[in-house]
Amino acid sequence: MADLVDEENAVSNNRKIRVLAINPGSTSTKIALFDDYDELFRMTIRHSADDLQGFGDIQDQLGYRAETVEKAVAGKGYALEDIDVFSGRGGGMQPVEGGVYAVSDLLASHASRGAAGQHPAQLAPQIAKQFADRYGKLAFVVNPPDIDEFIDIARVTGIRGIYRESHVHALNQKEIAKRFCESRGRSYKDANLIICHLGGGISITAHEKGRMIDSNDIIDGSGPMSPTRAGDLPYMKVIELAYSGSFSQKDLIDKLNHRGGLLDHFGTTDTADILRRIDSGGGYAKAIIDGMAYQCAKYVGAMSAAMKGMVEAVILTGGISFNGAFTEKLKDYVKWIAEVVIMPGDFELEALACGAVRVLRGEEELKEYTGIPVWNGFEAKGTMA
Repeated sequence: MADLVDEENAVSNNRKIRVLAINPGSTSTKIALFDDYDELFRMTIRHSADDLQGFGDIQDQLGYRAETVEKAVAGKGYALEDIDVFSGRGGGMQPVEGGVYAVSDLLASHASRGAAGQHPAQLAPQIAKQFADRYGKLAFVVNPPDIDEFIDIARVTGIRGIYRESHVHALNQKEIAKRFCESRGRSYKDANLIICHLGGGISITAHEKGRMIDSNDIIDGSGPMSPTRAGDLPYMKVIELAYSGSFSQKDLIDKLNHRGGLLDHFGTTDTADILRRIDSGGGYAKAIIDGMAYQCAKYVGAMSAAMKGMVEAVILTGGISFNGAFTEKLKDYVKWIAEVVIMPGDFELEALACGAVRVLRGEEELKEYTGIPVWNGFEAKGTMA
């Protein structure tokens, strides 16, 4: 892909690279403008139910979302034509290995139809390409949600033809891993880490020598309960719910994947508020929070086993990691495995900028999206008996 970052488009090393990071979510679009690694501004553009109600599906929101981004940048006194690269979260792609990808016509096409499922993230590469094409600039996606670096044995289940898939908070996890390694003078490609992204969804992932070889699945449903997801459940009980007559398929998916976890138990996802209930003598609240920490710890142990105990650090990140009471509960279970490091919050917008800068500085290779899944079943590999 070196031809895409050619003499005409490449940025001279004597000036900073201006990057607009674009990260659409279900009810907001987060953006930030950077000169190299220096943040010029960041903004969360809120989309009310009234704003979105006229759109039939996510793809129909493309023009509206692009317009809100353009207006937000102009409102801060910056011009899109002065931006060197538009860097989007990615989404809707076929499974790929980690890295930075140029937004080609093929990638944008797959994003437009949500090749890997419908999510607002699929709008990011399209918005980036729209702006890049208009002004003759570059459009990238960085460590998209569709990363799949699993080892084959991590995919196996007890049902022939059903395989475990990689659905992880890849953008933040990869950035946290790189930042940790830089702080220790290490290369990410040489490190073994367990990274726990503790947010509305929770993903706990084994990073072995620069690859995410195993994790729980935040989309199809596995892992610890989280503020909004039910996590692992006895499947016979789920079957009973499905056939109880109380839920449509859509309603049950919503309950398990969007309104489960702490929200189902307490009617709120505010972990700090629930912890205050514990301080006020709430025995039920304590049992549920302790249970969530316990479930997270079990997955940390599982990821340690995936790397045969060779773990340099367990890193806690995401919004919940700001909460010292919760992280101490989790740390107490897993500190025997390796050093526990807390890097709170998320660095998704920074990750989008850093990936683009690394490519344009020649520190990382730009990858080409082929549209061919990196893994497509044991049948495709010819390993079925």
